[in-house]
This record gives sequence, structure tokens and C-alpha cells, in this order.
Amino acid sequence: MQKILMVCLGNICRSPLAEGILREKTNELGISVYIDSAGTSDYHIGEHPDKRTIANALKHNVDISKLKGRQFVIEDFDKFDTIFVMDSSNYTNVIALARNEADIKKVELILNRIHPNSNMAVPDPYFGGEQGFEDVFVLLDKACSTIATSLKKIVK
Repeated sequence: MQKILMVCLGNICRSPLAEGILREKTNELGISVYIDSAGTSDYHIGEHPDKRTIANALKHNVDISKLKGRQFVIEDFDKFDTIFVMDSSNYTNVIALARNEADIKKVELILNRIHPNSNMAVPDPYFGGEQGFEDVFVLLDKACSTIATSLKKIVK
């Protein structure tokens, strides 16, 4: 079974949303995948996702209300096959914990799946308005569709 980790800064906006979206898409395709999310910081350990993220996700029939924040740990390199990060700062923070080249190869910016080699960031909507949360949903929905499709090919 493939194991995928989504990572952002606080694990209350982008990464739990990506986790929820990918879970919905893989369920729809009948793919058995383990998906989790984490933050590079310890700001929101044990907290549910941001209420605005939960509301935006529910608007798109994705329920992330039961998820709880946790911090990325070195052991995640052993547990997960792929680690998707939301921006270059998350990438730098995760790579800083890598023990070897194999760990580093597991980490990639999620939007590179829809914009190869662009290293585009999923913007953090935390300090913005409602449109920012919708914009993030649209970006992650596209990326997760691509990821789910590629997983279906692997699982066959």
C-alpha cells in the first residue's frame, strides 16, 4: 500500500486539506492508500484544522473536521513513500531532517505534479480572506487529481 504524507507549516490549512482531497479522490477510484498530514512547526499540535479550511472543504464535500495537527518527525521518512510539501520553506525544513539521499528523494513540492519543475508554492491562506481558501482548494484539487490518477496506475 502506498503511503503519502502532506506537509505545510502548521498542519491546519493546506496539508490537512490536501490529505482530505486526496483521500476522497483515491476512495472514488477504489485505491487503497494511506494518507496523513503534518506541519513543520509545533504551533498547532493536537488542534483541528482552521475553521475556514474546514468550511471550504465541506463546501466541496470533503470532511476534514476530525483531523488533528501533528509535527513532522524524522521517522516519517521511514513510514511514507512520498512526502508532498506545500512550499519551498516546507521543503527546506523537511529536507533539513533528511538522513540520506533516499529520504530527500521522497520529498517534492505538490504543485510540481501539475506544473513540472516550476517549484510553485501553494499559498498559505491563513492571513487572507475566504477567496484565498478557495484558491488553495482549486490548486490542491488539481494536484490531487493528478496524484490519484498516477496512484491508480501504480496500484493496478
